[in-house]
Amino acid sequence: MTNLNRSDDNDLLVALRHPLRRDILRTMAPKKAISPREVAKALHQPLSNVSYHVRVLAECAAVSLVRTEPVRGSMQHFYRVSIEAPWALNVLGLDERGGPTGESSTEPNP
Repeated sequence: MTNLNRSDDNDLLVALRHPLRRDILRTMAPKKAISPREVAKALHQPLSNVSYHVRVLAECAAVSLVRTEPVRGSMQHFYRVSIEAPWALNVLGLDERGGPTGESSTEPNP
């Protein structure tokens, strides 16, 4: 019997509603591990905003912590995308390997 956890899917759906979170996931997807600082730089966003949204994504298991490294007296965290739900990957325009599908998620399928 398949265990469908609708609560987890609902949490992920709510998290994906925010456009910056979708951008963060698209930026992280092709990487094996990336820090919020690197994501913030790539997206030209304040580190505080990106860090907050990465924490939200971690809470709903959209990203997982890969490793930490000491950097100038603090710990830098590195994450990777851990989304497996096909519907969520489709929303992000990603395939199962984290690459772009080449299709827009807003266009209807023929």
